[in-house]
Order: sequence, then C-alpha cells, then structure tokens
Amino acid sequence: MKFINKSVLLISCLTLGLMSSCDFLSVDKYFDDTLKYDSVFSNKRNLEKYLWGAAGELPDESKIFGNDATPGITAADDIFTLMDPGLFHGKALTLGQVSAADTKGLGVWGTCYKVIRKANLIMSRMNECRDITPLEKQELLGYAHFLRGYAYYHILMNYGPVIIIGDEPLDTNADAEYYDRARATYDESVEYICSELEMAAKYISSDVPILNFGRPSKGAAYAIIARIRLQAASPAFNGGAAAYRYFGDWKRGTDGVQYISQTYDERKWAVAAAAAKRVMEMDGGQRYTLHTVVALSNGAYITPPLPVGVPSDPFPNGAGGIDPLKSYADMFNGETYPTQNKEFIWARNSGDVAEFTRQSFPINMGGYNGMCLTQKLIDAYKTRNGKTIQEASPDEYSEEGQTKKVETFSAYRLNRDTYNMYANREMRFYACVGFSGCFWPATSSNSTDKKNVTVTYYKGGSAGMDAASGEDAKVNYAVTGYVLKKYINPFDSWADGGTRVSKAFPIIRYAEILLSYAEAVNHLNSTHSITMESGETYQLSRAGNLQDMISAFNQIRYRAGLPGLRPQDYVTEESMDKQIVTERLVEFLAEGRRFYDIRRWVIYEEEENKPIEGMNITGDQYDFYQRSVVTHADYRNRVVDRKTVFLPIPRDEMRKASKLDQNPGDRKSTRLNSSH
Repeated sequence: MKFINKSVLLISCLTLGLMSSCDFLSVDKYFDDTLKYDSVFSNKRNLEKYLWGAAGELPDESKIFGNDATPGITAADDIFTLMDPGLFHGKALTLGQVSAADTKGLGVWGTCYKVIRKANLIMSRMNECRDITPLEKQELLGYAHFLRGYAYYHILMNYGPVIIIGDEPLDTNADAEYYDRARATYDESVEYICSELEMAAKYISSDVPILNFGRPSKGAAYAIIARIRLQAASPAFNGGAAAYRYFGDWKRGTDGVQYISQTYDERKWAVAAAAAKRVMEMDGGQRYTLHTVVALSNGAYITPPLPVGVPSDPFPNGAGGIDPLKSYADMFNGETYPTQNKEFIWARNSGDVAEFTRQSFPINMGGYNGMCLTQKLIDAYKTRNGKTIQEASPDEYSEEGQTKKVETFSAYRLNRDTYNMYANREMRFYACVGFSGCFWPATSSNSTDKKNVTVTYYKGGSAGMDAASGEDAKVNYAVTGYVLKKYINPFDSWADGGTRVSKAFPIIRYAEILLSYAEAVNHLNSTHSITMESGETYQLSRAGNLQDMISAFNQIRYRAGLPGLRPQDYVTEESMDKQIVTERLVEFLAEGRRFYDIRRWVIYEEEENKPIEGMNITGDQYDFYQRSVVTHADYRNRVVDRKTVFLPIPRDEMRKASKLDQNPGDRKSTRLNSSH
C-alpha cells in the first residue's frame, strides 16, 4: 500500500518505537534521566522544558487516522477502510489482532505511567527552582496536575481502572515489590482523576495566548472532567443490568472487590450534568459558543433559505443570520483559524490530519481513495427539513432517480444527475460525505484536469474499484462507495503542485458539552443538589431542567440548519436517548468519540454486529445505486468481542506485577460473518 510520504512514516514509526519501549514498572529505563535532574530543576527555563517535554509524550489525540496510539476512527462502525492495520491500529482491533502479547501500537499504558512519574517528579522537586516567582510556581504546579490527571484519563478511557501511584516519583532503587500494586476500582479512578483536574483548574488560566495554542486551560480541565463524569454515569459503568452483563464477575484479585460498581447511582448523572453546566456557565456563559459563520449573500453561493420549522431567531435561539454548512465545515477544514474559534475548548494544530486527507482523495487526484464511510452513517443524516429518511415523504427523500439541475449553495456545488439519495440532505452531510457524483474543487492543483472534478465511485468511474493499479488496486478503492471529506478544504489538493490548508484537531469542543448536559439531565428522575469542588451549586432534575436540556440540544440542530426537538422526541427518557445517540454519531464523525460512546452505552455488540453496507461498487453507473453488504475479507473477519470494551494491558506489564489484574477477556468472541 502507498503511504503519505517516507518522512512522515519514518517519524511516526520512530515515535511509536519510543512509546512502546516505555513503561513505569521498568524503572531502570529512566536511569539516564536521573543524571539530568539537578539541571532540570536548577532554573525555570529547564523546568518548563521538562514539563512540556513530558506533555509531548502523551498520546497525540489528532492521530485518529493512522499510527494511532488509541483506537481512533477506524475502530468503530461509522468508518471502514481496507488500508493496512499496521498503520490503522483501530482497524487491527476490529480484526481481533490486538492482544496482551501484541498491542499493535495501541499500548499507551506504559507511556502514560512514564508521564505520571515525570509529573510526580516535577511536583516533588520544583521548590529547588530558585528563579521562579510564587505565581509562576503555582501555574506550573497546575500544569503538572493537569498532566498527571490527563495521563490517568488516557489509561481510564482505554484500559479502565488505573493503578494510582499518588505523589510518589517512584524511587528507581526500590525493590521490585515496591512497584507491585493493585488497581483502584473504576469509581475510585474517576474520583482521583477528577480531583487532579480540579486542582489543575485552580491554578491554570482560562486564557491561552495565541503563541501557546494547544496548551490546556481551566476550561479544558473542566471539560475533560465533564467527559469523564458522563462516562462514569453511563450504563456500562453505573450498575444495573448492563454493568452486570459486562463486568459482573470482574473482581480485584487481592480482596474480591468489584472493579465496576454493580449498584446503579442516579446521582452520577447529576454530577455529570453539573460538570457540563459549569463549562456552559464560564464567564457568564460567554466563554464558549458554537462556531458559526455569517450567512452568505453573494451570487450563486448564497446561503439557502431556512427550512420550514427552523426558527429564524438569531443563533443560538434559531438559525437566523448564519450559514449552517460553513458554520460546521469551516471548523475542521482549516478555513477558520483555530485560535478564533470559541467552540474549541481544547485543540491542537495537527499535521497528521492534513496529511491523512490523502486517504480520502480519489486516485486520479493523487489520493488513496480508501477512508470510507458506512451506509449506517449516511442514513443517520437527516433531510434538509430535519426529517429522518424513514419519516420523509417521497418528495423529500428518494432512492430512485437523479437530480435535474446544478444547485449551488454556501460555496458548495451539488451537480446535476446527483443520485436523489444525496439530494435534499442536511448541511453536515455535504460538509462530511464524498459520494458518487460529488464535486471536488481541489483548487490548489496546477493541473486543470485535477481540480473542479466530479468524482464517481462506480465500476469504471473516475474513482471506482478499478481506478488503482498493481498492488494498490487491492486496497485503494472506496469499498462502500463513500469517503470522508470532513477535514478537506476546497483548496486542498494532492496532485500536480497542490498543497493543503493547515488543520487543527479539536480534543474537546463545546458541542460535546451541550450534548453531554442534555444526555445527563435526560436520566434524572429525582432532584439532586450538586456542589462542585470549585464552589458552584446546581439543583438538577429532568422536570426542572427540561427546557435547559432542550435548549442545549437544539443549539446543535440550529447550527446545522435543522429544526429543534419535537415533543415526541423528548417525551420519554428512551425517546430522548435515541435523539442523542444519532446526534452524537453525526456531529462527532471522525473525531474519535464513537468508539467510546457505543461501549459506554453498551450497544457495542448490537451496532457492530449490523452488516457494513454501502453502494454496489461492482455495478456500472446505473447498477451502482443499490444498497449492498461489503463482501471483502476485512469485513468478514471483523470480530465483535466484549473484551475490546477495554484494551488488554500489555503482557510485559502483567509479568512484572503479580497484583495487577488483566482486563476481562475470557469470553468467547463473535465473528460477524457467523451472523449473516
């Protein structure tokens, strides 16, 4: 398989090699570090370098496409690729190739404990630094707490319960027994991580200077707490039937304590709601807002009229005055400077995202044509007037025939002869989906035949399964008939001198906070009084906060140019949950959230066992538009296994600590092809 370029591959491989060699239990590997400690803590400049160097060792959240240290976007059910699992590690997980003996690059356990050790060392010795003011010391202490908390967060999200080291920097000369520690429970882990991030928030600023873009802020600490609290309140980790189904027999070997509580606690949802509400209310509710772009009014690219049912009030009370397509698309394609985007609570500039757009570009435009979307995702997008494809009338949605004219709106071109399934869809669809007949500007190319191209994915089409040649032909094609366009700017090109606009990756954005608040409030059947560690107190219940829940959710819909919730959508807890599940699938496409969502909701097996469908890529331009199950071996060999709710702890770590219990993994796996 082709790859982006040799230098990127080399750097990525070197990085992975360094990461995989690090683990906190093999402390002799840090002996060389101890030789430098006196100089590290001799002055502020060296101390800061050491701290941010440690932060740089954490998993890169923007590596969602390839060389991913965490499962990324290829480990869920909305994206499917034939690309090499050696580069797309999330795919390796879906194929059952990840084990304790071979983590396939997904081994962040050791790396994160190395970072934790460094954070502990900073906290224990920063008083040795003589040229630092009390205020500077306080700020660096806050960053150290954030660093430690965020390292534990990665362990929690990917492995479950953590080993809490506390403040100890791990003496390199101690006996082996010193490092042999049992894991905390899931709830104990959550409380410890949140306390670390609360401590960080006390000391670090709400504002990040432009030159320091990518550093965490007080808001980032609060937002990650909100994400963790929602995770902990979710069915998989909050008692009840779901928790019992997955973790009922998982107990700590040292004392028989359940790792995952088997007692449901509604209060966890209230804590999650309060954590999200705190972010929403920062600076009087003005700190963060959803990203919007003013409606366009020039020529053919005018913003289309709002559909019936969408309030014309100024955003966020409606969609008046904004362009829904560009409001969403420009966040990801580099059109909006990330430092000017108030939706990005925490983000980082990412060369990886820009580079990996090549995986979506058509073969004849210099790409690899293989980052594919599933029909499940396509069907989740609503029609332009906010109806599901099941609710829509034949005039609103059809799987027969083609459009009769070119339509231009919001700087987007919808070609004549576009299959009607792709016409009249909501704006996020056009921001994210490359479909057969889709128009690709690629305006930075120097070749007239490599820009302003209509791309087709049927057999014999410009990007069909027979477009690549040689070995590339085995993997470089859109196996579902769709590709991801979310991060692609109209300027971006991979052909004949083309360049790419730089991109930022949102680690967490305000849209997630709004949907998290709505989800948490939806599950409150009683009234709860929650006081946050920072002092805010919230009275929370579904009945008392119903309008707040609706308002938070509707902001996402209005920004997309869609009507808000109808009474039947939120009348029951179950009906609202369905809205949330679909909205998160669409809103956070290719941001790495789906993998964790379907696991915390305990719908992983149900969703992953559904067939992966797309269009009939073996058909010509007329037979292509037929729903078809993917038949490639990479689909037939996908494994649905409960043990992949958490990643396996590397075997080398298990051998070093007798008290360290492995994650559940003795249940029989289910292969997809056995159910079809």
